[in-house]
Amino acid sequence: MLTERDKAIIKDLNRFRVMDRDSIAELHFAGLKNPKYAANNVLLRLLRDGQIQRSTAFTPFVYFGPDVSMKQNSAKIGHFLAILEVYKDMRKLGKLESFWVEPKYGKKGGAEPDIYCTYRGTGFFVEVQRTIYSDKLMDEKMDRYVDLFNGDIVAKPFPHVLIISDQRYAIDGDYPFKVFQAQTFTDFVNSLKGVEEKRQPESGVRIKIG
Repeated sequence: MLTERDKAIIKDLNRFRVMDRDSIAELHFAGLKNPKYAANNVLLRLLRDGQIQRSTAFTPFVYFGPDVSMKQNSAKIGHFLAILEVYKDMRKLGKLESFWVEPKYGKKGGAEPDIYCTYRGTGFFVEVQRTIYSDKLMDEKMDRYVDLFNGDIVAKPFPHVLIISDQRYAIDGDYPFKVFQAQTFTDFVNSLKGVEEKRQPESGVRIKIG
């Protein structure tokens, strides 16, 4: 019989597609004397019972939910683990109200955010950019968000677009929504301190820091 923690782990594995052992320990075994040891025991039991999947191609091992179809050495694993890191970053900051991985909006070929989340009452589409895009590709990506803005799929106010990347892009377009860039979500929130305290009307950001 599955425990409530078992069910929560499986739910997260399906939501994030893939999770590493250390992240599972951090999210579901915090407060225990040895979270990684406890996580190993539970994950081995769930694996033995056929409740989850595992790849040994990574260290620490990574795990998949029963509903996830992905090759054990898929190039997308690193991408999903990066999304998971953003989630953990947001969670530590608090006031994370919702978090959806790769939500779908309309037909294929439109905007495909890596994350939609609501943080401190503000909606964000987040792009977790691990590879470097050309200016042309980034412009095309932003144009797809403009199309999404102009459609009737996403209710207003339209979420801010946040690009998390080590690369700074030259995004100069006059977009009908706010576009931000940062290396991490924590860096983004820290960049708002002082700006939000002054409540500059042109910022358009509704996050209250503090």
